[in-house]
Amino acid sequence: VAEDLLKRQVTSRSLLAVQGGSNGGLLVGNMLTREKRELLGAVVCQVPLLDMKRFSILLAGASWMGEYGDPSTSDWDDFLHKYSPYHLVKEDATYPAALFVTSTKDDRVHPGHARKMVAKLLGHGTAKDSTFYYENIEGGHGGAADNKQRAFMQVVQYAFLWKTLTNGKLPTKLQDLL
Repeated sequence: VAEDLLKRQVTSRSLLAVQGGSNGGLLVGNMLTREKRELLGAVVCQVPLLDMKRFSILLAGASWMGEYGDPSTSDWDDFLHKYSPYHLVKEDATYPAALFVTSTKDDRVHPGHARKMVAKLLGHGTAKDSTFYYENIEGGHGGAADNKQRAFMQVVQYAFLWKTLTNGKLPTKLQDLL
């Protein structure tokens, strides 16, 4: 879809972003770390599943092995490692700006997925200045406990996209978004 939008000049890379949560977080995590990342100006990754090597030992992860496979078996070598965003971060790659949002009290996807990914990107030469993180200490898998929190999180995400995609100047810290 991104390639088609760019090919037809509906938009440009500098104005194109993706956003997804939970399984959609896995999808956009892969868009961030795999070969098509150069198509994107920004990524918003919400309550994401990102470490496919350890997902089965965190919270509800064991219940997903029927869908994803068992990383403690040959499933890891056969296919799981090919779409594990955490394991696909490469030192020689350039990554688009990214905001990761999660919730401390998420009972489905452990916030450790987002925490580890952000830590890895903050240690990366080209991603350290364009990777941002917000963890709500309340809420659950939806990321917020009430409408006020949900609205705040939406403002943070849209402010990130607005500032990242419209003027090309990234904020120096999350608080600068608002």
